[in-house]
Amino acid sequence: MIRAGRREYVQNSEELAAALGITLGTFRNKLPYTAHGFPPLISSQGARVKLWDNRQTAAFLAGRPVPALPDEDDDQDLLDRNEAAAELGIAAKSWDAYKTAPQIKPHLTRIKGVEHCPRGIIRAYQAARRTAVHGPRGRPRGSGDMVPRDEIPARVGALLDQDPAVTLATVQDRLGLSYAAAARALPALRAERIADLLQAQPALTPEDAAVRLGYPTAVQRTALACAATEMRARQIRPYLQHVADALADAGLAQTQIVSVHRVAGGEILAAAVMLTGETPALVWDERYGWRTAESRRHPLGPHTGTPPQGEGIRYLSEHQQPEPAELLSALADGRNLPRRPKAVHMPGTETRPRP
Repeated sequence: MIRAGRREYVQNSEELAAALGITLGTFRNKLPYTAHGFPPLISSQGARVKLWDNRQTAAFLAGRPVPALPDEDDDQDLLDRNEAAAELGIAAKSWDAYKTAPQIKPHLTRIKGVEHCPRGIIRAYQAARRTAVHGPRGRPRGSGDMVPRDEIPARVGALLDQDPAVTLATVQDRLGLSYAAAARALPALRAERIADLLQAQPALTPEDAAVRLGYPTAVQRTALACAATEMRARQIRPYLQHVADALADAGLAQTQIVSVHRVAGGEILAAAVMLTGETPALVWDERYGWRTAESRRHPLGPHTGTPPQGEGIRYLSEHQQPEPAELLSALADGRNLPRRPKAVHMPGTETRPRP
């Protein structure tokens, strides 16, 4: 975490590499921060973007004693995604929904490209959370959902925290949601929690996880199907981020965090990497692999069940998960790229190992 009052001292990998007098590539290969006595990261364990306190690293590099950071929690401490989730006692994936709440969202801040939230804001939200779920009851005929769309996952998640067997009818009644909104949110949240438990305890089967979480038999089939898609999304995300990072390193894209989307009724996974040149974006679809996109605003395009085609759409590889080098080579020789995929892959399969 970034301790209170130390925001100005945050240092990322690029800045630390410069302080060491080496290139970022050498820094990533040599991992100098693993040396004995090197100041610890201030980013959370497993965070994709590594951060340090530059007062500590400067002292270490100068051969001086490394100053200690404050060790008492403060409401002004800035927590990253993993730390914010831990503060609330939820999975990191669930934080992505909770942070959209109006009590949290305005207070989010980016530091060196990493989103953080003040500890005090999270504590205040947590204290008010149980009261918040007892919101408007019922949904007047013809009205819209009473909860803003971006708050729905957090509010439904709070009900699920209280009662793992909560029904769609209860969610509708307690939050004033339509049946469609409740039917989207509740199975998705159950699926995320099944996936969280499976990652924490790999020996469990999905069915075991559903039972352990207290989900009724009547809802398990839908929850397990959604969980299978969620697990695929988690498995593919590191590969997609690896490709995005390679495109950024090659100067074809800005550094970005890739989001995995569920399309075609939620059964198919897809993602977009925005580019900086004439080609608006690259799109990955688990059925067709990588292709170029025609639109920067809507790169995924409509989903008709057939491979997308258009003047600006070209398919880059017959493989579902090609190495970044293959994609870079295909982009460099765009004239010979096919307009249709050479292979169609079944969801959940891959044609070569992920890096």
